[in-house]
Formats: sequence, C-alpha cells, structure tokens
Amino acid sequence: MTNIFISIGELSRLSGVSAYTLRFYEAEGVLKPAERGSNGHRRYLKADLLWLEFVLRLKQTGMPLSEIKQYAVLRAAGDDTLQPRLTMLELHREQLVRKIAELSTCAQVLEQKIQTYQDLLAKPTARKRKSSK
Repeated sequence: MTNIFISIGELSRLSGVSAYTLRFYEAEGVLKPAERGSNGHRRYLKADLLWLEFVLRLKQTGMPLSEIKQYAVLRAAGDDTLQPRLTMLELHREQLVRKIAELSTCAQVLEQKIQTYQDLLAKPTARKRKSSK
C-alpha cells in the first residue's frame, strides 16, 4: 500500500475477501461505491479497508447481512445516527455473549465425554473382562 489508493485486487488480498464479494458488498450498500480512476478501476482508501475489517468482524460474530446493511446505512447517514448504531452494537454484543455461553456449555459437555472415553480406553483389562462375560 504505497500510494493513497488501494485497488480492488489489493483490497481483496489485504482483507482476504474475493473481488467478487467486494463488488457484491458494494452493490448491497455494505461498502460505499468506490471512487473510480481515469481508467475506470475502483480505488479504495485505507478507511475503506478499516470499515471492511469491521464488517467482517460483524459477519464473523454472526450478525446477518441485512443488519450489517442497516448498520452501514446508519453509518453513512452521519453522527445523527450514533444512538441507533450504538443500540445495534449493544444488542449484537448481548446475542454474542449468550452464544459464547452456549458454546462454552457445549465445550464442557464434549470435554466430559472425551474424558469418559479416555478413562475407558485407559482401562483395557477391565473392558475386556466385561465383554468376555
């Protein structure tokens, strides 16, 4: 990233998102339409990369694309939408915290089952005696 502008290919490489997905996000309003160079190629800014990284975090944490789009629209509307954006993020955080708790419970159950199997496998003589009766 030596100059001020980032090509779609470079944005794709930096973000790990395909150029096709970047165009899709632009068409859906998640990314603002990129400036175009004299050659017609998209030109993104570092701020676009930072925004995309945040969008990808929202997506990774389970926020549906429809809500990400809604958040993007609010963001584009400026500071008058700070409260609704904050509310959206707080609600998403609450859902994420609940999901983390659910996954933690699932991980504990799996750990118990794994331990049960490890204990059974560690006592092969006791297992063999039971199966021979």
